[in-house]
Amino acid sequence: MNDSVKAIETAPGWQTFGATIVPGHRVASGENLDPRFPGGTIRMQIPHFQEMGLDLSSFYPGTINISIAPLHYQVQQAYRTLRAVKWHPTEPAEDFSFFEAELIGSEGMRATGFIYYPHPDTKPEHFQQADVLELLLPHVAGLAYGDVISLRTRTDQILIKEAVTSPQS
Repeated sequence: MNDSVKAIETAPGWQTFGATIVPGHRVASGENLDPRFPGGTIRMQIPHFQEMGLDLSSFYPGTINISIAPLHYQVQQAYRTLRAVKWHPTEPAEDFSFFEAELIGSEGMRATGFIYYPHPDTKPEHFQQADVLELLLPHVAGLAYGDVISLRTRTDQILIKEAVTSPQS
């Protein structure tokens, strides 16, 4: 398999891999105009995360969705997990994990932030495909759907692996 579809260990404990920016549900940013989430879910969640000790106030209040296909991820130990976050008056509380990440774009552009991971077992709707990760970063100009970027993550937090295929019978 060629290196463009593998996670490469770039420094001890770190891996770098390619990904493609893909459209999301547009709920995190509020761009889907769902009246239940005025201004978006991230804008509503940030004060609750801050109360629990995670300050994301310098981050853009939305996510960048990336596809890592054909790779897949395996959660190891999150940088931070927040449990039972009651961020909405009528929606159930959710658990969230955050994994350190660095986006590397064209011409050396870099942005440091987190993979934002609402736990599927507590998330009521807007599920992601298995190869999609959501990034929380400061505002990054010039990115578009279909752009290929690199992402750098810690292997002790989230492991990026080749998909396992079963042999043909």
